[in-house]
Amino acid sequence: MTRLSQLRRQDASATLVLVIVCAGVVLASLDLFIVNVAMPSIARDLHEQSLSTLSWILNGYAIVYAALLVLLGRLSEGGPRQNGFLLGALIFTLASAACGAASSLGMLIAFRVIQAAGAALLTPTSLSLILATSAPERRHSAVRTWTAVGGAAAALGPVIGGLLVAASWRWVFYVNVPIGLAAVVVGWIRLPNVPGHPVKRPDALGAGLITGGVALLSLGLVQGNTWGWASARVIIALAASAVLLLAFVARLLRHHNPLIDPSLFRVRAFSGASVVALTFSCAFGAMLLSIVLWMQNVWGWSALHTGLAFAPGPLMVPLMGMLVTGRLIRRLGPGAVIAIGATIYALGAAWWTVRAGLHPNYLGQVLPGTILTGAGVGLTLPTFMATGASSLPAQSFATGSAVVNMLRQVGLAIGVSVFVAVVGSPASPARALTAFEHGWTVIAIIGFAAAVVGAVVLRSLSPARAAASTPASVSTDARASAPGRPVEMSEAD
Repeated sequence: MTRLSQLRRQDASATLVLVIVCAGVVLASLDLFIVNVAMPSIARDLHEQSLSTLSWILNGYAIVYAALLVLLGRLSEGGPRQNGFLLGALIFTLASAACGAASSLGMLIAFRVIQAAGAALLTPTSLSLILATSAPERRHSAVRTWTAVGGAAAALGPVIGGLLVAASWRWVFYVNVPIGLAAVVVGWIRLPNVPGHPVKRPDALGAGLITGGVALLSLGLVQGNTWGWASARVIIALAASAVLLLAFVARLLRHHNPLIDPSLFRVRAFSGASVVALTFSCAFGAMLLSIVLWMQNVWGWSALHTGLAFAPGPLMVPLMGMLVTGRLIRRLGPGAVIAIGATIYALGAAWWTVRAGLHPNYLGQVLPGTILTGAGVGLTLPTFMATGASSLPAQSFATGSAVVNMLRQVGLAIGVSVFVAVVGSPASPARALTAFEHGWTVIAIIGFAAAVVGAVVLRSLSPARAAASTPASVSTDARASAPGRPVEMSEAD
């Protein structure tokens, strides 16, 4: 009898592989932000009004995704890459169905954590499949498509979420099921075999340290208003977070096979892009939550109305990326583009600080800030992603991308936590206005900080220099451990 594994097609084209794995990436990227717009509906249905508690629906996902992205990416290198992708997509799909059926907030958060584990496995293996099955001259184009699809899905998350929540918040999770099952079934039949290679066991303790450190930091921040900033619980949480994060850094510097090779950060373009990724993502995560809560909780708009009102911002992301960003990078260099983009983004948040009012005025209060923040994301996000990746050798491209993505997720979690800490739970509309103004002010400050980092750290890098700035100090281990290291398809399949 023919085994199922022998039914996989050997003649799958690189285009078909790209389509299949992009379906999985859409799931992981879309779910990062589609839940934001459903938060008020989830709060009502599951009888939980505490924003600090609800924030773990977002932060639990982001923290686990960040911590496992590099760990599972490196583990998956030891076996066939298509199996890692299919397993990740299957875990994500089943966890999505469980999230939709959750009857309590605790169950929902737990299944979100499982979702994140599936996403952390399918994301790096999808990139590996693309790099392994694309001709060398087409790899950059394929990776750009992979990045663009993920970015578009993430940007449109709140819009799609608004449409689905009009039926039920549970559909923001159920919508993943048919897409995920299609990716798994078609992938099982058509994905070619891409064998792994011997790898050292990655540092699971390092992943645990950063998970605990970021989780405790988020806990201390989001519970500060409830427990009291001078309370023993908050102080212990923040102190323990500092200890774990310092232990993580020490382990990176001393361990024989660290989770992240510290020599990667000796590349100036990569380290600068990494700092920008962390900083800018703090502002990005806080912004996405803030405007959704403002329109639904303060203005009283429906999820559908909110999603459609937010649409101009996400639409600016691909427009800027396709029409403006590339030209500006070629002309001004990545540092200047990041500085411009993050500044525009900060001005969008500042607009809301100055113009927001309790009486809904979409055209005068929300729309300009939405367009400015969307344009800022369209300039900044693809620039720091491309700068970070292109500054490393081809063998370390996927590893570098995973590290930058990890820092992005950490930034999202911290940004949500900071916003919750600043806004708290205002008891009246007037206090809500003041609280949100403070929140948007903090977002603008963080955005300007990202602009300064881009302008200062990356100021002398032209695109050509960024691509050629890889010193010999990047270790052999870092190069060998790249999840996207090109491999040949198995002749026996």
